[in-house]
Amino acid sequence: MSDIKINNITSRDGNSGPTIAGVSTVSSSTFMVMPSGDTAIRGAGSGRGVILNQSTPGLTTQNDFITIATTGNSQDFGDQSVARYSKGSFASSTRGFDAGGSTPTMETDIEYVTISSQGGGNDFGDLRTARAYLGGASNSTIGIVAGGGTPVVTSVIESVVMASAGEASSFGDLSLARTYLSGSGCQSTTRGLFAGGHPMTTNLIDFVLFSTGGTAIKFGDLTLSRSGVSAGSNTTRGIFAGGSLQPANTGSNTIDYITMATEGNAVDFGDATHTDFRWMGAGMYSATRGVHCGGYPAINTIQYITIATTGNATDFGDTIQAIGNSGNSSDVHGGLG
Repeated sequence: MSDIKINNITSRDGNSGPTIAGVSTVSSSTFMVMPSGDTAIRGAGSGRGVILNQSTPGLTTQNDFITIATTGNSQDFGDQSVARYSKGSFASSTRGFDAGGSTPTMETDIEYVTISSQGGGNDFGDLRTARAYLGGASNSTIGIVAGGGTPVVTSVIESVVMASAGEASSFGDLSLARTYLSGSGCQSTTRGLFAGGHPMTTNLIDFVLFSTGGTAIKFGDLTLSRSGVSAGSNTTRGIFAGGSLQPANTGSNTIDYITMATEGNAVDFGDATHTDFRWMGAGMYSATRGVHCGGYPAINTIQYITIATTGNATDFGDTIQAIGNSGNSSDVHGGLG
């Protein structure tokens, strides 16, 4: 038997605790709070996905939410203050964001919702440059948006500190200026990745380091060149689903995956439930499951995959209305550890 007399025990990177095996007892002069809830979503987040600022294809401020660990139809969450389409989206464990977009005038607005509650959007600040069709990614501290059109195609990446409110700051540049990136960003705790794009529809995947910013570095290639991809991740795998194929301008049901800690080309994962799987916004991801919704033309489909395996997507439920171009995120995605 041994005594441990310290206040906190964490892993080397400070993001998690140790695994204690065997019979253990605790003696404390203060108090100890044990974790609770489903282990698949345990942590600061609730395992909720938010679907922000949808287009039907007409503009609407409606927000929905889902519980990622279950299946079923989305439920009403509240409304954003400004109806926009083709936003960049990202999230912390408490807040979900959408940034930029078009009304169709290019916008600088950044709004956030408190994911654990149900209610409307809150003003956060503004991007430095008004733009639409931009991608988003985040770790637990920093949210970034990349590329898009001003309407001139841009490579610019901007960042915000999600726990505060204020104006975005310069972060770096994509390795290739491109637009039609809405929904195309995913993340680990250290890297933000963006895939595909337009005007020269590309299979490029590039990444930046959250800790340093700067110019993005090529990661590898998608299995098909496409734009309007829907991406998401847990801490290990990044998923890139659907997209628009050129020059035919048709949708794709292709789902690819990468291992984010290494560089290399994407590998086939399986197929989405339908072929017009494009312009649906980012995926809503937990440690085990990835959920994608909407499409183009606007549809009410919600589908999911099991991230650790490969295979085709499965029906999850339906959104309240047929949607596309939504700003989606979750409070348990791979960038949060």
